[in-house]
Amino acid sequence: MMSREKSVVTIVQARTSSTRLPGKVLLSLCGDTLLARMIERVSLAKQIGKIVVATTTSDEDAQIVEWCVRNQIEVYQGSKSDLLDRHYQVAIKYRADVVVKIPSDCPLIDPNVIDKVIKYYLTNENKFDYVSNLHPATFPDGNDVEVMSFAALEQAWENATATMELEHTTPYLWENPNNFKIGNLVWETGLDYSMTHRWTIDYPEDYEFIKQVYERLYPINPKFSLTDILQLLKTEPMLKKINEKWVGVNWYRNHLHELKTVGKEQTRVLVGA
Repeated sequence: MMSREKSVVTIVQARTSSTRLPGKVLLSLCGDTLLARMIERVSLAKQIGKIVVATTTSDEDAQIVEWCVRNQIEVYQGSKSDLLDRHYQVAIKYRADVVVKIPSDCPLIDPNVIDKVIKYYLTNENKFDYVSNLHPATFPDGNDVEVMSFAALEQAWENATATMELEHTTPYLWENPNNFKIGNLVWETGLDYSMTHRWTIDYPEDYEFIKQVYERLYPINPKFSLTDILQLLKTEPMLKKINEKWVGVNWYRNHLHELKTVGKEQTRVLVGA
């Protein structure tokens, strides 16, 4: 008897209540919202299975729900603070065997990178419970992809208790390498741009940088790649300076005292950040 094909569900977590840049997912980007452009890029990947936007039950996120319904994108509303539960409930609802986690603040993410990470997991499924391109990270910041088995996600959901583990969904997995088989995909170039190239959005300068990149590349080729962005930055090096003050700043900086597998070399603490 043939076993059914593995069900892959890609979850894009999105909310409007960002503390540093409120409403960032609904900001305008080349004639649509940042979230629309984000989903557009994720949709270009071939290994993603079903895309589900996971937002919250807060009234302020009704705009996200309305946009998803209008654009026929699957959407789930769950806990505002417990993202682990949000991801688990989506996985249950859509009967996922494999769960892909992608944040909504990466509108420059390369679909080819998404495919590479998912394919690495699928071709090594017997070896790994969890695979990412983040431990350690080597791609430009903003190409974040995490893939895990439903069983691993369920185990995290059942056992995680720390606030950090609930808020960030996957730390329980990669912080317990003795309990889970952890895999990592490094950038095949051998380069490490994770602390030098910031393509994610948390601050107004990030939005300006992303907007400038889109305005130059999107009209020419909506499917522009990581390589295209790097070439643009080589041609117009001043673009990189727009959000240079935030390069290397990420959420790890607030949790170094809690994290066992992440060191201070993987983040940069900035006064007032």
